[in-house]
Amino acid sequence: MEIYLVGGAVRDQLLNYPVFEKDWVVIGETPESMIEQGFKPVGKDFPVFLHPKNHDEYALARTERKTAPGYKGFSVHTSADVTLEDDLLRRDLTINAMAMATNGQLIDPYGGQEDIKNKIFRHISPAFAEDPVRILRVARFSARYHHLGFTLAEETRSLMQAMVDSGEVDHLVPERIWAELYKALKEKTPTAFFYSLKNCNALEKIFPEINTLFGVPQPEQYHPEIDTGLHSLLSLEQACHLSTKPEVRFAALVHDLGKGCTPKAHWPHHHGHETSGLPSLDNLCTRLHVPNTFKTLAAHVMRYHTHCHKAFELRATTLTDLLAMLGAFKNITNLHDFVLACEADAKGRTGLEKKPYPQANFLIQANQAAVSIDTSAIMQSDLKGPKIGEAIRQLRIKAVTEVINTYKQL
Repeated sequence: MEIYLVGGAVRDQLLNYPVFEKDWVVIGETPESMIEQGFKPVGKDFPVFLHPKNHDEYALARTERKTAPGYKGFSVHTSADVTLEDDLLRRDLTINAMAMATNGQLIDPYGGQEDIKNKIFRHISPAFAEDPVRILRVARFSARYHHLGFTLAEETRSLMQAMVDSGEVDHLVPERIWAELYKALKEKTPTAFFYSLKNCNALEKIFPEINTLFGVPQPEQYHPEIDTGLHSLLSLEQACHLSTKPEVRFAALVHDLGKGCTPKAHWPHHHGHETSGLPSLDNLCTRLHVPNTFKTLAAHVMRYHTHCHKAFELRATTLTDLLAMLGAFKNITNLHDFVLACEADAKGRTGLEKKPYPQANFLIQANQAAVSIDTSAIMQSDLKGPKIGEAIRQLRIKAVTEVINTYKQL
């Protein structure tokens, strides 16, 4: 059996980057011969098999032909006469079109090693334009390797823009968009994902709610960067410094969607943007089938981030009720994620990246005091129904008041 390691494993090995998955291509075999050797077929659209012992994926070498719009509009051809070079040619970028033999020999027919040396993303052939998912993949690779200095070849950017102009990008399905966004949010530089899409005009088509923010001004005294789109990506950048959780990063990214809904006559002010953006967030999450954990945190951050910023100005009753609305008194709470996203917003402003954000610890301490109250006397009293809840609320307000008074004395 003629076997080669291909794709990301070869690329990352040459980059001295961690390799988590290994994909193999098999030359000169048929589905029947693979099964006879104990491999388990798992591919739906083309022949892919699991190794009988280590369960790595082994795919038969194949070629593809465009038959319809979208990333599923391909007919696949596999046979024993498909060469390794044929299989590599159908891939997207030169850096993903290298193979390595079992003896360590590198097979690089399309210049991937040179492009790794020069840190360039470059498409292999015009067939790149046949699959709109490749726009998302290039954007995700930008998020992954931006810190290494990788840039996009101008001819590839132009081809991606042509795919947008031709309507090919309109055939992307929501599940694939979210899958690529989710992966990008976990990379080192997620902002590069969005800049890559914006630079080829794909952001408007794929994430219109985010694209609308660019060009929307904010008051300069609060936002030296002025532009709301820039602020959103600066907030995402700060979220990456504060947390590795994609939920926190997503919440920081979308917290100001409401500013994209502000009538131009009201610019640069955005009164009520905390609630006016909720329908846009709902549309985005519904369209892309965003998981509820992401949507819930993002909605909390969008609606209450200004409350968090002004935490020291809130009365004890308001602060206690805010914590309740955030679900902070429940056994499972995302309060820590909430304050991190709010901190990312506060620091996602030009020149304010290092400014302390004591509101975060203040909210955490207020919550700890509120959940530590002793409710045994209330539960043993004659109070019924809503009166029990109100009595507990009053105890929490008292505990929060003590925290506020402590901070005032500092």
